[in-house]
Amino acid sequence: MADMEIRKVQRSGGSSMIVSLPKKWVDATNIQKNDPVGLIIQSDGTLLVTPNTTGVQMQRKKVFPVDAGTDHTLLLRELVGAYISGYTEIVVRSRYRLPADIIEQVRNFTTMSIGQEIVEETDTDITVKDLLNPTEMPMENSLRRMAVIATKMSGDAVTALRDRDSSLATSVIERDGDVDRLQWLVARQANLIFSDVNLSRRMDIPAATASGYIQIAKIIERIADHATKIARNAIELADYPLDNVIGESIQQAERDAMAIFRAAIEAFHSGDLEQANTTIGHTKDLEEHCREINHMALSFEAADAMHFVYITDSLRRMGDYSTDICEHTINKIVGSDA
Repeated sequence: MADMEIRKVQRSGGSSMIVSLPKKWVDATNIQKNDPVGLIIQSDGTLLVTPNTTGVQMQRKKVFPVDAGTDHTLLLRELVGAYISGYTEIVVRSRYRLPADIIEQVRNFTTMSIGQEIVEETDTDITVKDLLNPTEMPMENSLRRMAVIATKMSGDAVTALRDRDSSLATSVIERDGDVDRLQWLVARQANLIFSDVNLSRRMDIPAATASGYIQIAKIIERIADHATKIARNAIELADYPLDNVIGESIQQAERDAMAIFRAAIEAFHSGDLEQANTTIGHTKDLEEHCREINHMALSFEAADAMHFVYITDSLRRMGDYSTDICEHTINKIVGSDA
């Protein structure tokens, strides 16, 4: 954390109050005499000074040098990291001709992310730019969409188990990528807000709120991951003659888990403290239901029984993650009253 500079306020003329700007900041931002600066009053009483008075989104560029020995997996992770960090231009550059597999990995990245497009390509360079205006994709809408996809994934995963439908289970697994893409987008937009106060003002999202959105998006992404785990276990059990009793019990537990999740999401978006608190209490019934299913599974062969235990563990965790959403909602509401 940077050291705080203490400066005295001085009077200029009859009523004007002035304070000098730190030289280090002036040099870093290249502020010249008579240049305008923006002054933004924050809700906590602080005053933010910015050289960006146009409101235009800040442009940031990241260059990744590559060669024939570049680790493809690491490159993809670096590209995703640069995207989430808020870089508006990403360049993959080689001293010689770009290897075909590197080009393919960059194209994979643009397919996996939202708003990223290849705008220039030469023998040695590929340039990817962000073509999405952050204000055109409200973060709350992304969270709602994530919740809808995760809920449908969970229901379809259990349906795939009941109907021994491996193709439906595979579809659930594939849809996990859609949730990941939206989670990355939320994280990216939050990081853009952290680094650009003008964007925060235009989107009307304070940094603290954006930070909360990152937490909720990550929780929803984890719930989608558990729906994917259920789907994978459904594939493993595709040849297993599922007993109607345990099948119906699993379906009911999934409905209970998703009812808790939907209530948690609704409480978060509406800011309903009472609903958030009530929803937390509903997880006890879900946990008891999951224990009953595990008890039924004791009569199965060990290899099969473990798949049912994995499924109930995922359903229980969905309830736990929904509780985390409720607790965040309560903390946010209580904190806003301070």
